[in-house]
Amino acid sequence: MAQARSARAPRQASAPRPRSRPKALPGGGRGIRWDRVSRVALLVVLVGIVGLYVGPARSYWSTLQEAKHRRAEVAHLKRENAKLRAKRAALRSTSSLEREARRLGMVRPGERAYVVRHLPKGP
Repeated sequence: MAQARSARAPRQASAPRPRSRPKALPGGGRGIRWDRVSRVALLVVLVGIVGLYVGPARSYWSTLQEAKHRRAEVAHLKRENAKLRAKRAALRSTSSLEREARRLGMVRPGERAYVVRHLPKGP
C-alpha cells in the first residue's frame, strides 16, 4: 500500500520539458499538421461567410444610391411643378392673356392694326 501512495503522490514541480520534434516518417515526410489544417479550414470558412455577405451588401449600397438620386429627382420635379403652376395662374388673368395675344400680333375686334417697318435696330 505504501507503493500505491507513492504512485499517487503529486509530482514535484520541475522545469518545463522542451517540446520534442515530431518523429520523421519514412520517406522524409513530417506528416499532417492537423492544427494548421484546422486553422486553414477555419480561415476558408470565414472567407466564405464574408463572401456571402458581399453580394447583398453591394446590392444594399446601390439601392441606397439609387434612392438618393430618385429623391433628388423628385425634389427637382416638385420645384418645376410649382413654377409651372405659378405660370398657369399668371396666364389665367385677363391682362396677361391680352399681353400675350398682342405679342403674337393679334388685335381686338374693331381695332385697326398698324405695321411699322424698317425701324432702326436698337443699340
